[in-house]
Amino acid sequence: MTAPDPAAASPAPKKRGGLLRSSAVFSAMTLISRIAGFARDMLQATLFGTGGAMSAFIVAYRIPNFLRRVFAEGSMAMAFVPVLNEIKERGDRAALKSFIDHMAGALCAVVLVVCALGMLLAPVIARLFAPGWADQPELLGQTAQMLRITFPYLLFISLMSLSASILNSHGKFALPAFTPVLHNLTMIAAMLWLAPRFALPPQGLAWGVLIAGFLQLALLWPALGRLGLRPRFRPGFAHPEVRKVGRLMLPTLFSSSVAQVNLIVGTAFASLLAAGSVDWLYYSDRLIEFPLGLFGVALGTVILPHLSRRHAAEDAQGYNQSLDWGLRMALLAGVPAGLGLLLLAEPITATVYNYGAFGADDTRMAAISLTAMSLGVPAFMLSKVLAPAFYARQDTKTPMRAAIWTVAANVALTIALTTPLWIYDVPGAHGGIALATALAGVVNAALLWRYLRQRGIFTPEPGWATYALRLTCACAAMAVVVLGLRFWIGAWTDIHGALHRIGWLVLVIGAGGATYAVAMVALGLRPRHLRH
Repeated sequence: MTAPDPAAASPAPKKRGGLLRSSAVFSAMTLISRIAGFARDMLQATLFGTGGAMSAFIVAYRIPNFLRRVFAEGSMAMAFVPVLNEIKERGDRAALKSFIDHMAGALCAVVLVVCALGMLLAPVIARLFAPGWADQPELLGQTAQMLRITFPYLLFISLMSLSASILNSHGKFALPAFTPVLHNLTMIAAMLWLAPRFALPPQGLAWGVLIAGFLQLALLWPALGRLGLRPRFRPGFAHPEVRKVGRLMLPTLFSSSVAQVNLIVGTAFASLLAAGSVDWLYYSDRLIEFPLGLFGVALGTVILPHLSRRHAAEDAQGYNQSLDWGLRMALLAGVPAGLGLLLLAEPITATVYNYGAFGADDTRMAAISLTAMSLGVPAFMLSKVLAPAFYARQDTKTPMRAAIWTVAANVALTIALTTPLWIYDVPGAHGGIALATALAGVVNAALLWRYLRQRGIFTPEPGWATYALRLTCACAAMAVVVLGLRFWIGAWTDIHGALHRIGWLVLVIGAGGATYAVAMVALGLRPRHLRH
């Protein structure tokens, strides 16, 4: 791939490979977070298993997490970052500070109202998102009770995301990327110290969510002060740039959270199925989030401010080359990651979760949904790059259109795939929900790609056919090695002890990853192809 013309860059151009370095920093921090997340999930599955109050906590946790995508790193960030970079390009420091102050004030006011309504209407929200529990008033009551604890988390995490967006726009990626580590460590502490002190132990996890949000904000607040951009909360609804963010946000309220909308839809359907279905889908999604967080979110986070700067500087060539680079990196990581999860669904599930209260049947059921969901990983990864291509141009309506079709496809596919399994009482009916989520992800990526090409926003750089051939051959070689080792090792649930399972899994993943890397190099991939 040819490097962008330095003369066309923004006033503070990055060195060659800057996007790769920034993505690597973000990914390194995310890797630490995901390792802590695996420890958290392993402990959670071991101590609390599935069903009952644990299912109630998962729903109570998922709802504010869904809203977090709207008011935090999803809709708000996608609308806020391009406007922020537009003001930065003008070089007006006072205008930048005024915008941040008024934006923080407006965001805080809106989220406070949403939190208050969420706590007040918690019983109604619980019935809405878990309709299958209508005949279990105790379970709905537990969900509503924990919702009242977790909802204020939304305020802390929204302000944290605003802070992270400001830091990312100034090239500070490491500290914001570390905040999920703090979240996971706080949740582990809540399981070990808070949960045993409650008659209903998962309530301790709900309080852990709230405390984690506060600590994440507290971690970033001093860094804003060092930049001289710590917000002073001012009423900002009349501020012109804040109103512009509001106009851009309205379409993104839906489009930036399409994956979360699909998960909420899946959770609602899962509440109608066998006990534990909500939990199995949750644990599968946590495993899917590993490659998405490690690579997809990193790429999307790094590329959005870069694309918005290119667009503001009217550098069409640099914009096109950056987007092309992002798409290639998404496939370079997404295709083998999805294939690896598909081939190792049960070994990974058994290694991470199959201890204590999480039994062998839970492992099989979670592996079913992980297998189905893994088919969508490359598409999920591509969407993390494709959507920012529109947001960077302050076009939020086009991703919204794709999101509407995606959610409609998800609902239709969920009904079509799950209903026959539910009617005939087929074990693993929740796998239909997972497969619908994966296919809906493919629909979303395909629509975003189509809109980009139709409007002439993006033209693929030369070399895509060769790149696709390398990728296909390398993944085929990886699959042969992984399957060979898996059959040689045998049933994963027969391996006793967490350390033995982890050791064998690291061996298989390491061998598969090394085979993939060697094959890509043998087929002609060089470090210069990874640089922007």
